[in-house]
Amino acid sequence: MSGKKNNSNKDEKKLNAENRSELDYPKLGLKCGIEIHQQVDTNKLFCSCSSDLREETPDYTITRRLRSVIGETGEIDIAALQEHRKEKKYIYEGYNDSTCLVETDEEPPHKINKDALYVGLQVALLMKANIVDKIQVMRKTVVDGSNTSGFQRTSLLAMNGAIDTSFGKVGIPSICLEEDSSRPITQDSASVTYRLDRLGIPLVEIATDPAITHPDQVREVAEFIGMVLRSTGKVKRGLGTIRQDVNVSIAEGRRVEIKGAQELKMLATLVEYEALRQKNLVEIKKELLSRIKQMRELSNEKISVTETFNNVESNVIKNALKDKKGAVLALKLPKFAGLIAREIQPGRRLGTEFSDRAKVIAGVGGIFHSDELPKYGIEQEHVDRVREILGCKEQDAFILVADNGKKAELALDAVFERAMQALNGIPGEVRRANEDGTTTYMRPMPGAARLYPETDAVPISLDEKFVAEIKLKLPELLLDKSDRFEDKHKLGHDLAVAITKSSKHELFERFVERFENLKPAYLAETLLTAEKQVKKQFMKEVVLKDADFEELFIYLNAGKIAKEVMLEILSKTNEKPLQDVIVEYELMSDAELEKEVKQIVSENKGQPFNVIIGKVMSQLRGKADGKKIVENVKRFAK
Repeated sequence: MSGKKNNSNKDEKKLNAENRSELDYPKLGLKCGIEIHQQVDTNKLFCSCSSDLREETPDYTITRRLRSVIGETGEIDIAALQEHRKEKKYIYEGYNDSTCLVETDEEPPHKINKDALYVGLQVALLMKANIVDKIQVMRKTVVDGSNTSGFQRTSLLAMNGAIDTSFGKVGIPSICLEEDSSRPITQDSASVTYRLDRLGIPLVEIATDPAITHPDQVREVAEFIGMVLRSTGKVKRGLGTIRQDVNVSIAEGRRVEIKGAQELKMLATLVEYEALRQKNLVEIKKELLSRIKQMRELSNEKISVTETFNNVESNVIKNALKDKKGAVLALKLPKFAGLIAREIQPGRRLGTEFSDRAKVIAGVGGIFHSDELPKYGIEQEHVDRVREILGCKEQDAFILVADNGKKAELALDAVFERAMQALNGIPGEVRRANEDGTTTYMRPMPGAARLYPETDAVPISLDEKFVAEIKLKLPELLLDKSDRFEDKHKLGHDLAVAITKSSKHELFERFVERFENLKPAYLAETLLTAEKQVKKQFMKEVVLKDADFEELFIYLNAGKIAKEVMLEILSKTNEKPLQDVIVEYELMSDAELEKEVKQIVSENKGQPFNVIIGKVMSQLRGKADGKKIVENVKRFAK
């Protein structure tokens, strides 16, 4: 990485550290790795269908259910088994003209998309990774129904890459090319509806080793990898086209995978909050072990306390007993008093973890626990009665679930399992990133049983000549391009970075070479801000195409229109073609200008010079160069 970029990252790291309360990460033994999944802008990976997302009403739906089965290792994947137990129905939406039999899993995959493969190999070489000799497509079990086949196809392209950061080197053990999953549209406790337009879009997956030791380093790594991906010019842009999964652990914890991080700015917060969560869970574990002398003190005995709540103000309990003909079940948790309400992340407690498990595994709306009662329409008399029934002592806690009998039992099983895990500290699991940087339980950490060879795809041998050809055509890194813009075209640092990060950097370079009479900084500013400036000045939304900018700059470069009317011209592009608008603003010839100025001066003879200048400017603004107008007024107003 260049010195300019490194300095920027160091400054940003220092700023972030000042604005956030720091944990002692070296003492905690923080280890973090990141997986980045970037959509490639080609057709789909194993068919020729378009990779565009669609919003119109689908032409048909397919309904399926998934089953967990024994994998290559002779075991059933634990995460797949959890999903199977939910007994969910999966509905897939498709289109007649852009959804094929490969996507509905009615036909084997076609040959791998060569354009997507080319991009993946470019990325691998830019990461200084070693390309594999042969590409073997693998099947990776998917447990949430988002793939119609029940697995995701993925291929290892390269290994052992590396990047430098301001904190030190981070290894890139694997770079893969895989297919994206279906797009979730709606879901409830019984079903999920997916759209097949996203299924099969090529993804470049880049995984780092766990060498990241500080939250700010995560962002630096993700930002650099994102820059490399965009340097190819062949990746999709916009929300949802790139996703980050973060793996976090501390010395006394376990690896936790956080999925679905969308915003770069939230990555550091996700890591910080997960480190904080694991630290607090370790402290809870130590407190529990000091209280609990024998594991057999914990029992999964579920007791019905329904009659205790026959007359209660809690709407949750009343609805469960009335509409669902359910029950109120209680679970005693010896020695847990005061710990269930212990905060482990901002706004989230150990009780939240219990509730997450119950919601995900049993589909209940939530739980009650004794640390938060009396509350929610449950009075102290109800709490006392439940404690009496369960035989709770001072340090004992309890959990309540109100739902139909089967779901309530399943929910308490899930809570008990999570309570047992609290004695061991941190369970290894997959969690979903929330918008505020906290996380929510999704499923257990999948095991080795989820990956096995794809029998319907032929391995691809990569010859040296093909790889050598790619090496010769490697794109310039955007990081280097930004430095070049700054040095060669004399752009300010911020402007150089901004135009490079935008989708207009190639257009900018082309225009700089073509329009010699326009300063590069003016071209860059116009490309970046014209639409926003039009909206601000004229209260109009305009969408400008590359051809619009080109037409505008042709006239500006030739001196046929004035810069000061540029935004006014662009504001009218919704009303008629840009070419027709520009004609109305073409500058006068020197002879026409001289005639107009002479006429206006004559009509205002005897007026002060400033008055005459004002009248001339008001009538000829945008029709002639300002400097020429002043020169002519001076000539005729003597």
